[in-house]
Amino acid sequence: MVFSFLKGQFIDVIHWVDDTRDTMVWRFERYDHAIMYGAKLTVREGQAAVFVHEGQIADVFGPGLYQLETNNMPIMTALQHWDHGFKSPFKSEIYFVNTTRFTGQKWGTRNPLMLRDPEFGPLRLRAFGAYSLRVIDPAKFMQEIVGTDGEFTTEEITVHIRDVIVQEFTRAVASSGIPALDMAANLGDLSKIVKEAMEPAVAQYGLELPDFVIENISLPEAVEKVLDQRTSMGIVGDLSKYAQFSAAEAMSKAATTPGSGMGEAMGAGMGAAMGMAMGSAMGGGAGPWGARPAAPAAAAPPPPPPVPETDWHIAEAGQSKGPFNTEGLKALMAEGRFGRTTQVWSPGMEGWKPAGEVPALSSLLSRLPPPPPPAG
Repeated sequence: MVFSFLKGQFIDVIHWVDDTRDTMVWRFERYDHAIMYGAKLTVREGQAAVFVHEGQIADVFGPGLYQLETNNMPIMTALQHWDHGFKSPFKSEIYFVNTTRFTGQKWGTRNPLMLRDPEFGPLRLRAFGAYSLRVIDPAKFMQEIVGTDGEFTTEEITVHIRDVIVQEFTRAVASSGIPALDMAANLGDLSKIVKEAMEPAVAQYGLELPDFVIENISLPEAVEKVLDQRTSMGIVGDLSKYAQFSAAEAMSKAATTPGSGMGEAMGAGMGAAMGMAMGSAMGGGAGPWGARPAAPAAAAPPPPPPVPETDWHIAEAGQSKGPFNTEGLKALMAEGRFGRTTQVWSPGMEGWKPAGEVPALSSLLSRLPPPPPPAG
């Protein structure tokens, strides 16, 4: 009766069905860690079972069906003395390890990497990509990383793997001698170099990276702007010809802008030139009486653009008034509020000056009569 009771108290089927995407290790939970002698252990494809007895790794089981007895567990026989007259349960732990690939793991540089580029000199780079992770040595993985963690996920190891990747990536890029502008064409080779460099570092934890990809290598935003400017200069080519083209295009736009004096003047000049050219073409090079007409006079250049109005400020009763244009100053002059001694200032002047000392106002002040002669 006692033996039947004991046998009924302990489970005799041990297995694990993983319904997550990130669990790497899961501990089979049993009260007081009691495993039934002769229990059936099922290990599925893509799994390994690590048997831990009294703090020591006793055995590692690959995919298959096992019966936990001492006659098929020689290491357990050495660790545990079976001197009882009945088949006693033993206190041990079983950890299931997922040996499939954990895909879609991301890595990236938290800060720009300082490198010496053969073309640009000292340079900062950022990079990111993806990799897959797999356990190849369950016992070593348990010893080095997991310990006694009952449920170990990829999140707990990816931070360390990322640091290893960034370290090896920096070393590989620095020693490759590939210019930054050519790295996009060599991402495949760089990925292979970094992957091979990382293999010894991750193998010491019982892991491997079956896949490793560098998705992008980029420059800081400020450097990219300067590079875009340099690219634009290369597309432009001859800067003097480009400046002439830009000036001609600006004049054409101004000529077609309605309401601008410059546009009307340029339009008239261009119209006259076109009319003379058409008259010459229709004449065929000879006049109506057989005489060759005189060479047409060169088209007069368009008048210069009007001088923009100046904004003037006047000092009145200790305060600045304005701004006033020329017409505004005329109105003030008619009111007797503006004259040669009035202090004035406009943008570009160093300070306030009497209006009579400002050459730009001489034509306006010439309309004022001189001071009257003294009385008597």
